[in-house]
Amino acid sequence: MVLGPDASLLIDCGLFQGEDAAPRGGADQLAIEFDVRRVVALVVTHVHIDHVGRIPWLLAAGFEGPILCSQPSARLLPIVLEDAFKLSLSRQTEAVERYLKVVRGRLVSLPYDTWYPVPGGDGARVRLQRAGHILGSAYVECDVAGHRTVFSGDLGAPHAPLLEPPVPPERCDTLVIESTYGDRQHEDRAGRGRRLAAVIRRALEDQGTVLIPAFSLGRTQELLYELETLIEAHGDQEAADGLPWNELPVILDSPLARRFTRVYRALARFWPQEARARREAGRRPLAFEQRLTVDDHAAHQRMVRHLAESRRPAIVIAASGMCTGGRIVNYLKAMLGDPRHNVLFVGYQAAGTPGRDIQIHGPRGGYVELDGERHVIRAGIETLGGYSAHADQAGLVDFVTGMARWPEQVRIVHGEPHARRALAAALKHRYQQKGRPLRTTPA
Repeated sequence: MVLGPDASLLIDCGLFQGEDAAPRGGADQLAIEFDVRRVVALVVTHVHIDHVGRIPWLLAAGFEGPILCSQPSARLLPIVLEDAFKLSLSRQTEAVERYLKVVRGRLVSLPYDTWYPVPGGDGARVRLQRAGHILGSAYVECDVAGHRTVFSGDLGAPHAPLLEPPVPPERCDTLVIESTYGDRQHEDRAGRGRRLAAVIRRALEDQGTVLIPAFSLGRTQELLYELETLIEAHGDQEAADGLPWNELPVILDSPLARRFTRVYRALARFWPQEARARREAGRRPLAFEQRLTVDDHAAHQRMVRHLAESRRPAIVIAASGMCTGGRIVNYLKAMLGDPRHNVLFVGYQAAGTPGRDIQIHGPRGGYVELDGERHVIRAGIETLGGYSAHADQAGLVDFVTGMARWPEQVRIVHGEPHARRALAAALKHRYQQKGRPLRTTPA
């Protein structure tokens, strides 16, 4: 965003995913294709890799400004960037520590709902507000000489158990809004909880494993919370043949997710009242008794073999959320060909990812390529859309029309073309009902 003749503000700096990454390929998708000398600050809306993954390359390109983010994001961002640095650049301890020292030195932790003057920004100021997507997520209000631009980042659904829902800003002149689910609606929290319990019961009837691909940050913690809810509600009732809910193993096979979960627990003051009250009552919604963790790679390999070969029902949560890599791939390679097992998708699967291929072709008895090998899909495939961390079309429209002064210009981004078009049409219809002017991109 341009702030003045020689100053601009950068909102997020992330990696492309799925088909968006394919046309660029390799180093091309990582290149910084703008003049960093004009960028006076980077604002991070939240710390998912598609919003922060290119920060190492931004720093390498010569960016020297501050990195502005919320207080929870300031705790989480070094963990995310450490993992990204090790995967993409170097695992040498000294190099990693030098890099993290630079990142920590640039971080400026901002409280929500507080205006902050942008250094070198010609009088511009920014304010972060809760976005309800993951812990620390924010939408950004930017005021330049009275013109108010809002960048939504990723907006969350209103029923996330560990997050306060997003509240629209009072006013906005120009809005840049995401559209991941701009073409569909989610079910409510009660409905998705019932469906989750039903899917687990059905999946466990065959004495198999329920595999849940989930992002290490955000989705994993929400799933743990919801599973603890089910276990507490059902107690010694039967989940599978002879196995009560309170003895059902929930296996968290992700060292990174375990680190994030510890931070989530440490930042419980940012949880909504319901979650805080549960913790104060002595329950452990993210670290309950049935939760088992798998840390080192050897233990992971043993767990894959054990679950693939035994008839011990279990739930496994592992990254990555779109099955593009990580430990979930080893489970999939070992279990997709066995109808005893089930894969449960609870998040968005981008076009061009293995997760999308499994989601589409699995119910038809198709196949997926993992690590260059073809795997026939005989496992059951289920999708629970209500667990998305993104707002649906109604949530996005309500965010826009919940403002006292509606924006006259809306730029729709961060979604597939049909989702962007559907959201544009929904917004135009609402504006026409009220006789208000609107310009959208796409039109």
